Amino acid sequence: MSEGNNIAIDVKGLTKSFGGREVVHDLSMQVKRGSIYGFLGPNGSGKTTTIRILCGLLTPDSGEGTCLGYDIRRDADKIKRQVGYMTQRFSLYQDLSVRENLEFVARLYGLRDARGAARDMIKRLGLSGREEQLAGELSGGWKQRLALGACTLPSPKLLLLDEPTAGVDPKARRDFWNEIHALAADGLTVLVSTHYMDEAERCHEIAYIAYGHLLVHGTVDEVIAKSALTTYTVTGEDLNGLTAKLTGKPGVDMVAPFGTSLHVSGRDVAALEASIAPWREKSDLHWHPSSPSLEDVFIELMSRSKDNFQ
Repeated sequence: MSEGNNIAIDVKGLTKSFGGREVVHDLSMQVKRGSIYGFLGPNGSGKTTTIRILCGLLTPDSGEGTCLGYDIRRDADKIKRQVGYMTQRFSLYQDLSVRENLEFVARLYGLRDARGAARDMIKRLGLSGREEQLAGELSGGWKQRLALGACTLPSPKLLLLDEPTAGVDPKARRDFWNEIHALAADGLTVLVSTHYMDEAERCHEIAYIAYGHLLVHGTVDEVIAKSALTTYTVTGEDLNGLTAKLTGKPGVDMVAPFGTSLHVSGRDVAALEASIAPWREKSDLHWHPSSPSLEDVFIELMSRSKDNFQ
């Protein structure tokens, strides 16, 4: 196992089951320090469980590894003290003000100057002027900033984000990600699960997990290249009809509408070309070769992932 200064997480062969159902299967991976690592996959596919195992919050049934230089089995308590965890659900006190919530968290972690730490965090996250506003009265975007401030107040070395921007507007999401990148630039390692493709593209590296299995990982460009998808963008008349006709054809792994166009993709180039040939010559349809997007890859991976509940 590598515990070099550049590696925050280094695990091998992690497996975890609940009630006889395997939710993480033989997972091995490395995460660099100061990187933002995104986890994508269908609901219930083991993303959150994987993240919790990686940082010692859950003990694997088998496998080994280190997180922040500590053994994930023997040193779980040491790891937990250096982890900030932001869940989907807002978990601070709704009837306390912004300032009171942050001061409470600061005292909980034993920070010497709780008021000063809260004041500095309020300034950093642009919450000035809202110090005395009750947390329960904040919009989704401001609650998100407050939650981020609370979980980074004790200066963790690893930050876990479980679909952190669900239900907030695009500007709030962008502001949130700007702050995440600033934290990573200061050396914080971030693990984030998300369903948003634009957020995945903001990560330094991503991993696609489907029902406990790690199918692909790397940079966004590497993941797209590994998909080996040949993609066409189709415009023209009756695209819904074309979707029905192409779905399930040999070599056609994905047919998905994107606005006023259709994306048609497949990994078997010869089979794909043979299946779409009858429609390539139609004058009311326009076919253009295009590079697959991350969303194309995501949809194609989902289409061939088997739900282990079934």
